[in-house]
Amino acid sequence: MSSMKLGSKANAFQKKGQAWFCTTGLPSDIIVEVGSMSFHLHKFPLLSRSGVMEKLIAEASGEEEDGCVINLPDILGGAKTFELVAKFCYGVKIELNAANVVYLQIAAEQLEMTEDYGEGNLVSQTELYLEKVVLQNWQDSLRALQECNGVLPHAEVLSTTTRLIESLALKASMDPSLFGRPVVEDGRPLQSPGGSVLWNGINTGAKLKNASSDWWYEDISNLSLPLYKRFISAMESRGIKQEIIGGSLTSYAKKYLPGLNRRQITDDSNSHIGSVSSGTILSEEDQKLLLEELDHLFPTQKGLISTKILFGLLRTAMILRARPTCISNLERRIGMQLDQATLEDLLMPNFSYTMETLYNVECVHRILEHFLAMDQARGGASPGSVDDVHLIGSPSLIPITVVAKLIDGYLAEVAPDNNLKLPKFKALAAAVPDYARPLDDGLYRAIDIYLKAHSWLADADKEELCMLIDCQKLSLEACTHAALNERLPLRIIVQVLFFEQLQLRTSVASSYLVTDNFDGSQQLGSGLLASSDGGWDTAVRENQVLKVGMDSMRMHVSELEKECSNMRHQIERLSMGKGTSTWGSLSKKLGLKMKSQMCSAEEGAISKQKHKVDKTKDRHAKYNKTNH
Repeated sequence: MSSMKLGSKANAFQKKGQAWFCTTGLPSDIIVEVGSMSFHLHKFPLLSRSGVMEKLIAEASGEEEDGCVINLPDILGGAKTFELVAKFCYGVKIELNAANVVYLQIAAEQLEMTEDYGEGNLVSQTELYLEKVVLQNWQDSLRALQECNGVLPHAEVLSTTTRLIESLALKASMDPSLFGRPVVEDGRPLQSPGGSVLWNGINTGAKLKNASSDWWYEDISNLSLPLYKRFISAMESRGIKQEIIGGSLTSYAKKYLPGLNRRQITDDSNSHIGSVSSGTILSEEDQKLLLEELDHLFPTQKGLISTKILFGLLRTAMILRARPTCISNLERRIGMQLDQATLEDLLMPNFSYTMETLYNVECVHRILEHFLAMDQARGGASPGSVDDVHLIGSPSLIPITVVAKLIDGYLAEVAPDNNLKLPKFKALAAAVPDYARPLDDGLYRAIDIYLKAHSWLADADKEELCMLIDCQKLSLEACTHAALNERLPLRIIVQVLFFEQLQLRTSVASSYLVTDNFDGSQQLGSGLLASSDGGWDTAVRENQVLKVGMDSMRMHVSELEKECSNMRHQIERLSMGKGTSTWGSLSKKLGLKMKSQMCSAEEGAISKQKHKVDKTKDRHAKYNKTNH
């Protein structure tokens, strides 16, 4: 801390109990009482430097004959500050520094210690020190600003607080080496034996750090909230980037709100939650007020405050019973960037007195609604536009697809809670738009877990919940699991099997189409070759190609028939578990129908191929007859 020496005389003051005595050899003729301390001084040094003391001494001398006693109850800084003032009046050596200059400046103004009462008086000396030393140095400005907390109204009158804040804001927005370059020796910063950096030859006690945009975060976090708010306002007026402002606010919140870190060691007292690392302990009420104030300071742009920090603030706000508007604002901020959240973030305990559920499902539902509303406002894909195949997998769908997967994972985590009512679970699952889920496997898994944990649900409720699943969007693994899942209603299992059958039919039809196109192209090519070359070799090659195509088709149909047979056996095993004649007859019907379709398809394919071979042979026979 930089300092300035005033006065040249040796210290002639002695303290005895609750009194100070000036040992100049002359008896004191005035007693100044400041609080519980008495100063036994002389009139002339005081009245020659202070206009207020001159008036008070004149008044006291006329009223009392035995002695002059003056009471100064309003002196800021109390006896400690007046001690320095008295020593200055006597010309005794004192030291001005960042810790006492604010109090001395205000005391000098109160006592009218201006140039009218002597050249180089205390008012001008404190102003000179502020201007030439304190305002030029980061650490001194910060320390002086912290001292303003106790005398804020008086410091405001003198504009000291504003000048210090502007000085700090200016330095925080520029290269730190410009306002306090380290002393360099042999190309490296000169350090004291303890490892501290020497700034301009003065041991500041600070370690050398790499300069970056966040170098001032920790220092500024030591300010009280009113001063910190004014500093942030000064930074914004200088056009500092909002991400830098957001980083400072995050650092400030972490220091005084230990709930932001789940691993933070908290105070053992239940009535106070404090930051052990910073040594600052705030009551729950103070933390709540701080959180509500920070909520107004946070930037509104997406991504400037990390999602994890916002979730921590939301949890803390719920614990501290913050105002509903504060909680709603935090939920909306999280909703703006829900696609950046993790499953761990969403698992917020329910802090309500009723403790109806383990996790706060309603809060997650509100956050999801904010995300969906803002996604539409940002021009996200609408349900009607998703029918366009070109939009599938487009960048506009990536955030909502990520959120859908996140919500499905959350549903699977909260599903085992026995107290989670069906309407809440269903409402959250249905809130995700259909187009946001490319596959419904995650939703199916969550519903299956819920049905397992809530086995007492009525069949109608189970069927209503399962209707949220789009069976056409289940993977082969999920379909196989669903077909054998006894927890699912019978109607859902039938739908799964039905759509699986449709997939098989579509697969067979597509293979026929590919084969027909292949055969047509081969026939066209053979005809062209025959007309041009007219050779028997071409016809032989064509017959070989047709034969290979028929063999390939037989193998493909055989594989499909085996798969259908396996599926029929699974259905029969399931029907034995169900033990109902209706289910058995249904499975047999599905199985027989599938096999008959497969057989008819195979016979049709074979007859097609035979017809093509016969036509080719006839064409070759005519060609040979004509040539002979």
